Amino acid sequence: MSESRVAIVTGAARGIGAATARRLAMDGFAVAVLDLEESAAKATADAVLAQGRTAIAVAADVADAEAVQVAVDRVAAELGPPTVLVNNAGITRDNLLFRMTEADWDAVVGVHLRGSFLVSRAVQRHMVEAGWGRIVNLSSTSALGKRGQANYAAAKAGLQGFTKTLAFELGRFGITVNCIAPGFVVSDMTRATAERIGVPWDEYLAQRVAEIPVGRAGGPDDIAQAVSYFVDERSGFVSGQVLYVAGGPRT
Repeated sequence: MSESRVAIVTGAARGIGAATARRLAMDGFAVAVLDLEESAAKATADAVLAQGRTAIAVAADVADAEAVQVAVDRVAAELGPPTVLVNNAGITRDNLLFRMTEADWDAVVGVHLRGSFLVSRAVQRHMVEAGWGRIVNLSSTSALGKRGQANYAAAKAGLQGFTKTLAFELGRFGITVNCIAPGFVVSDMTRATAERIGVPWDEYLAQRVAEIPVGRAGGPDDIAQAVSYFVDERSGFVSGQVLYVAGGPRT
């Protein structure tokens, strides 16, 4: 893998995104750490720089087409044409269907689905010109259905169809497109879920781990390792796949 290759990781200020940015930097990529606020992304970029690798922090609302184009243009100008994209940015607005507002629905679908579409559309031109590219979309086991997450589950299931379609469209340009569906991962997002349903974190963690065949929760680095494989030369004949990284089988 060429040291000159550039990766964009969205939602990379913390959690899975931050771990992925750090991992790809160690793999030799120059990394653009993209998040809603540049100040939040800077901590991840600084951690990469401290390891002697290359990174910049970039602010963008992934659901805003103009902001996405400005961000991708900046990455291309400062680091070089991006040929790896990890669509990780996400939010939750959990509620049961009868309590879910249109704003809750639109916000979640906007970040996950519209955001992945907009960033992929902006970046694919650079991949096509290079004749090589890797797109990895972050889905979730919630795509199989999850009480209180009609918006999130629909968006994460949608990303799987989006992945398979892009694999068909972009394959002839040397671009692979794959999807990772994490199971239970310890993060700010899962801690917020425990708080929302009123269950102490330790109790919530124990309940979730009891359901996982390998007997432990996932960590952001578990997901980052899978991303590392999908963006590597080793996976050049793997495209349009959904990999459940969940400590056990999923349908």
